[in-house]
Amino acid sequence: MYELSDIIEMKKPHACGTNRWAIIRIGADMKIKCQGCERVVMLSRHDFDRRFKKVLEKAN
Repeated sequence: MYELSDIIEMKKPHACGTNRWAIIRIGADMKIKCQGCERVVMLSRHDFDRRFKKVLEKAN
């Protein structure tokens, strides 16, 4: 599904207009970083799973 450092797409775009996010922390809470404006957002795993759409790029 998703792993650390993957580039993902969420269901709704960020306020800056970009819909590309990098996963920077996985645990009970998920931390993602917007690839447009570099804003970091922390979500609970439940909220993340509801808003997650698909993986755009897998981490190497």
